[in-house]
Amino acid sequence: MAGYQGIYMQRFQNYLQRSGEHKVIQKLIDTVLRPQITKMAEGKTGFGVLGVGSGGGEMDVYLISILQSVLQSVPISVEVVEPSTDLTQNFKDLVSKTSSLRDVSFNWNTVTCADYETQIKKTKQDVKFDLIHMIQMLYYVDDPKATLKFFHSLLKENGKLLIIHEAASSGWEILWKTFKKDLCTNTLSDYISAGDIRVQLDALGLRYEELVVKNTLDITDCFTEGNKDGQMLLDFMTDREDFHASFSAEVRSSMLELLKNECSTTTDGRVLFNCSLSALLVHA
Repeated sequence: MAGYQGIYMQRFQNYLQRSGEHKVIQKLIDTVLRPQITKMAEGKTGFGVLGVGSGGGEMDVYLISILQSVLQSVPISVEVVEPSTDLTQNFKDLVSKTSSLRDVSFNWNTVTCADYETQIKKTKQDVKFDLIHMIQMLYYVDDPKATLKFFHSLLKENGKLLIIHEAASSGWEILWKTFKKDLCTNTLSDYISAGDIRVQLDALGLRYEELVVKNTLDITDCFTEGNKDGQMLLDFMTDREDFHASFSAEVRSSMLELLKNECSTTTDGRVLFNCSLSALLVHA
């Protein structure tokens, strides 16, 4: 995938804001990663981070602040892999405005993770990292197992690979797997959840721990015809330019019924979509 651009990026930012997803990711980072940092950095004079699919950098900056609070005087270097030029620029702007990042070195790669892998193999670079994170990005790779294997091979001793992804049995998995033939025809050719990632990690014989944090998104507006906020959410959730123009009336009706009855719970008249997240911490 070439990365989020234009109108799709607006829908993505709208989703992040409405779902509070970044707060959930921060909670996962605090709970899963923070206790591991001291051991990961033991005896090291520098700490290398690789962000794969870093987006606008908000979560990277938060993660780096956690590292700084624990590592204190240990220099931190960050390699960023993000194919979206818009999001990469957002990240650079965020770095320039954040004084605490002045002493952190950044190297930017505006490429897909597949292109980055090709580049590393072609130049035979011996690059290793203490921490590699993949936050909400494994949907966009052609071969998740091969991608996991490659990036895991870039870990230093005591290094960790942090994967944050939509949880197994979330509303996302129910929607996208139920309507796979209708939905997996655009940006995504397949849909994977954290449950599918666990299968790949097990097949590779890798050790990991998992934590799931529950989260919901109010999608009540999606069921009011003509509601612009609901329309924007449906466009994003189905990865379409126009939800209503993209599917037949029958498919739309079935999707909306599934969203309401299988992917969500209803509380005080509000329809709350299950968008729980899973963190998988994979050991070197």
